[in-house]
Amino acid sequence: MPPPNQLAALVVEDAPEAATLTAELLRSVGFRATIAADGGEAIEAVPRGRFDLILLDIGLPDTDGVELCRLVREMTDAYIVMLTASDDEIDKVVTLKLGADDYITKPYSPREFLARIEALMRRSRREAPPSQAVRRIGGLAIYPDAHRVVVDETDVTLTRIEFAILDVLTEHPERVLSRDTLRERVWGADWFTGDHVVDVHMANLRRKIDTPEGPTRITTVRGVGYRMSPAPPE
Repeated sequence: MPPPNQLAALVVEDAPEAATLTAELLRSVGFRATIAADGGEAIEAVPRGRFDLILLDIGLPDTDGVELCRLVREMTDAYIVMLTASDDEIDKVVTLKLGADDYITKPYSPREFLARIEALMRRSRREAPPSQAVRRIGGLAIYPDAHRVVVDETDVTLTRIEFAILDVLTEHPERVLSRDTLRERVWGADWFTGDHVVDVHMANLRRKIDTPEGPTRITTVRGVGYRMSPAPPE
């Protein structure tokens, strides 16, 4: 039996050597790592595994990696990191829009890989301030301890990264946070991610918490960053 607090990871990779290397790297920092050789195995493993992290190769033989990312995101709130041999910016943005939390371009060094994974997982251990158990901003209610968001009395499902962004923004409504600040607070100071990653996750979050008839609850302050409005949408 694995230790009760051990993190679990799923490596979805069809190349045996690459899959084994990635799994061994994760085990070296304490993960319980499982390998799925294709999309079919991944779909079967995700509901059973209670994974904290999923490493998903975008170039699988039986399934389009982008579509698999979308399906996996519907099944779990685990962190999803895409492994891609392509440096195509469009592919990366598409995967982020469909639920991936970030991506790593292959080939990567073991040191960089572990640094990025450890930085990401540290975010999952961030504790909400005890004095702010529930935050209400107009029709928006945030329950940090329960990882729950309610918009106009309807529960909204967010990914861990989307929730983390909202958590940070609602700690101090009306305070403008730069992209650098959001990167440090959400991903960690040593996480290597660009502005477009922040922007795509922000766009995903807005689509989930805004109503069609109202203005956005998160304001873009051009040249500065983002701000959570304390006033309810009109």
